[in-house]
Amino acid sequence: MKKNSDSSLSKIGIGIDFGTSNSAAAIFDGQRVKLVKLAPHNPIMPSANYIDRDFIAKIGQEAIDEYIKGNQGRKVELSLEVLGEARTSAGGPDGPAGEGETSKVYGQAFNDGSLPGRLFRGTKRLLGNLASDRTLIFSRQFRLVALVTPILVGIRRALRDAIRHLLEGESQDLADHACIGHPVNFEGNERQRNTVALDRLSEAYRHAGITEQTFCPEPTAAAISYLHNQSDQQNQRLLTVDFGGGTLDFSILRRLDDSFEVEATHGIALGGDKIDQTIFRELVFPLLGKGERWSRLVDGLTVDTLFPFGDFEDLLINWPVSYMLNQNKYTSPVMQRMAETDVAANKFKRLYDLIRQNYSYQVFEAIKDFKASLSVQQSAILDIPQLDIEVGLERWEFEVMISDSLFELEQAISLILSKANVQATDIDLVLRTGGSSLIPAVKDILDNQFAGKVVEHDPFTSVAAGLAIADYYGYGQS
Repeated sequence: MKKNSDSSLSKIGIGIDFGTSNSAAAIFDGQRVKLVKLAPHNPIMPSANYIDRDFIAKIGQEAIDEYIKGNQGRKVELSLEVLGEARTSAGGPDGPAGEGETSKVYGQAFNDGSLPGRLFRGTKRLLGNLASDRTLIFSRQFRLVALVTPILVGIRRALRDAIRHLLEGESQDLADHACIGHPVNFEGNERQRNTVALDRLSEAYRHAGITEQTFCPEPTAAAISYLHNQSDQQNQRLLTVDFGGGTLDFSILRRLDDSFEVEATHGIALGGDKIDQTIFRELVFPLLGKGERWSRLVDGLTVDTLFPFGDFEDLLINWPVSYMLNQNKYTSPVMQRMAETDVAANKFKRLYDLIRQNYSYQVFEAIKDFKASLSVQQSAILDIPQLDIEVGLERWEFEVMISDSLFELEQAISLILSKANVQATDIDLVLRTGGSSLIPAVKDILDNQFAGKVVEHDPFTSVAAGLAIADYYGYGQS
């Protein structure tokens, strides 16, 4: 692919990396790339959307803060959903059935009457799922596109302000176009998932005011941003490994003088979020009561079983919906168990505090800090003061803990090489990007296979920068 030689190149190149966990955006004026501040002091913004009962949306960190504030200490009380009324009689010779001959039709018990708002995080994961097109929010149906659009509106607003500042008060709105990043493969099992996801993503961008669109796989965009910064025009073959929050993506690109060709791409549903959940399961669950026994009286008999911790697990490791644990059916057994006088009762006191104060988000933030510490130290302490948890771990123990994920990485590397019909020795340079690429075990796997060829490349912003360059030169695909 060569640079577009048309004289009508975009005045400003715009790149938007709407990610599973976080989003970034950049602009390129033909000489330098500028990251756009999507938050007051940060170019990285959580990909979060919060909708309150008045259907007012908040995005980014503000959305997360509103969710936490509204759910700490809040008791969840579900009521039956009324679907409508059904007649118990068709009527008789005197006329149709009357008011007293109807009964309400109830659905599942899932209406949370005191819920102040709904938080949506990781919506990108659902875009390729044909069955997940609509969700009910306070009795109103929302399409997935409508949940993504407010985030993109906020990004476009920040882009518009940044471009006006860059071009010294340019009055024309130049933020109506962009090169849009996307994973090689969206999550899901449907054959058409990538087509469906890109159609939905394109529609959301149009609703946000970005009507001129091109698309580029995220690992290819990362490679473009790297190549742009290299003054020497060497002919080489690059492998990009983009290990982000939601997906692990690869691209093999052949550079030939001032042009390049993408030889193969590959992607799997493995990211830092899955690793964080593994840490939660392995380190935190045992401190909340997993594996402990529960003795109680049932109909006058003493029953001794394992505590049913499995009922709590999925909600605990998915913090946007963990507030659902604050229901009597969950808290009652925890309160019974923590009332016992053994040592394990303290574990259930932690579990109760986590549920009542909705601390799952804080747990995951502590896990991210812990994981970052293990990237630069041989050991680290997972410190969660809200739950009085301090647990140490050696780096090698962490690597054993995530060994399944590391094996998936090795298998995916073999597959991308096979798709390009090349050997590891045919690769001249390996670009390592994405937050999860900072894990030492990931570095070791790449260094072992591609000794002396691996470089770290802007783990959190390389994709947005490459997309802006691609937009400027016309590299993206319509």
